[in-house]
Amino acid sequence: MHKLILWDIDHTLIETGGVGSEVFKDAFEQVTGHRIDRMADVTGRTEQVIFRETLALYDIEDPGDYFPKFVEAQAAGYRARADEMRRRGRALPGAREVLQAFAELPHITQTVLTGNPKPSAIVKLEVFDLAHYLGLEIGAYGTDDSERPNLVPLAQARATTRTGHTYTRENTYIIGDTVSDVEAARKGGAQIIAVATGTATLKDLRRAGAVETFRDLNETGAIIYAVDSS
Repeated sequence: MHKLILWDIDHTLIETGGVGSEVFKDAFEQVTGHRIDRMADVTGRTEQVIFRETLALYDIEDPGDYFPKFVEAQAAGYRARADEMRRRGRALPGAREVLQAFAELPHITQTVLTGNPKPSAIVKLEVFDLAHYLGLEIGAYGTDDSERPNLVPLAQARATTRTGHTYTRENTYIIGDTVSDVEAARKGGAQIIAVATGTATLKDLRRAGAVETFRDLNETGAIIYAVDSS
């Protein structure tokens, strides 16, 4: 059976070492003219929601074009700070190995399902030399929809157009680190493989409904088995 893997990015595949929040604040200031020292909660949420709620924190009215401008400024910020992100951040342990292992399996298509805007997601993955393992043109991003579960059918449809295979809950897998990833799978129509590489514990992820859980991506063989055996 052909299968589709939808990877979360932040705290699943990579960490930016704090560069991400700094880039957000800089881009926010460029677009709105307001300097900020705090932002809305980011864990497991799309950038549209984070941006909108940060505007609300500071009672800033959006004339309607702030978010598209923010997306451009944010991606430019990541590109400008690529070397710094390499110094401070990292590809998480096992990420490269498991991506490569899946890439070598002809029945597997892998891409991303992320709250990041598409331009920033691509920059981050390129910085850590992970982009070439993933079909990023068929991924689903925070610029596509503000609600994470709605990204699942978008990615499935794009993958079907590319490969000619149909992807449903039975053969689609989200791999992510947050309770929101678990909920996206449950509500959006996918299975979930959860890794405790972010702030959520294994207990948190299981309580949310994840059956297949791992401490990190170092368990390459077991993760591949979790996809191939179901």
